[in-house]
Amino acid sequence: MVDINAAVMKRLVLSALAVGVLSCGLYMSGQLPFAEAAKVTHAATASTVDNNSDFRHIDNNAFGVGEKLTFDISYGFVHAGEAVMQIPDIKYVNGRKTFETFITANSYASFDWIFKVRDRYATYLDVDGIFPWRFEQHVREGSYSKDFDAFFDPQEKTAETSDGKKYTAPAYVHDIVSAFYFVRTMDLQRYHKGDKINLQNFYDDRTHPLTILVLGHQQITVDAGTFNCVVVEPLVVEGGLFKNEGSIRVWLTDDANHLPVKMSSKVIVGSIDAMLTKYEGVKGLLTAKVNVD
Repeated sequence: MVDINAAVMKRLVLSALAVGVLSCGLYMSGQLPFAEAAKVTHAATASTVDNNSDFRHIDNNAFGVGEKLTFDISYGFVHAGEAVMQIPDIKYVNGRKTFETFITANSYASFDWIFKVRDRYATYLDVDGIFPWRFEQHVREGSYSKDFDAFFDPQEKTAETSDGKKYTAPAYVHDIVSAFYFVRTMDLQRYHKGDKINLQNFYDDRTHPLTILVLGHQQITVDAGTFNCVVVEPLVVEGGLFKNEGSIRVWLTDDANHLPVKMSSKVIVGSIDAMLTKYEGVKGLLTAKVNVD
């Protein structure tokens, strides 16, 4: 029987949120200081400011309301939990339309006796500008629990946390859920093996940097099908949102949807994998899906 202790289960949770690691507030091309981040336009598509609005506009061909992605999380042959990413509804925040987005990671009931996980992350993501207005984190992992909220003001360039403290943050800074969706709107096909994308996100009391390394392209098969994918690896640094406890790789469909198909986190022995088992409400055609006889 495979022995999975609490530390390994912790990596399982991080793997379930691996794409969330991508969600870290993009500022493009890698060499700009944080102070310049607000000036950068979206390289993948037209990014303009509406004449009738003070906020940016980002073209989004990747996702919409009704999308729901379900993942099985396993360690070796042990099926330990399930992660779900979904956009169930539109909500208004500060008079703006937002996607109500959720990521949940739960251990299976049969696995709870080893390490019980009930994690939930939510972001209210501006429909037109693909930036967050509010972020919620509710972590329940074994005996550990944490609740964290952040409220963003892109015009004032601030982030206010649930304890009432307000911090300076770059305009359109992201949280760990919102920038996952933002990255999906990018034209990832324009990047080549070895290219790097520099990201930033706000968490706790500061903005954290993160670099995404493009590893290339690969065809993989999961329960949901066979897909052509672009593979990326978040280069996590000590002191960031996640500690550098092992590499994480993410496979995204090589089409406009950029669905996360697989997330893999190396551990001391083997790896923990989150594999797409079902997708619903996908916005565009999944041209990256391969018809296998």
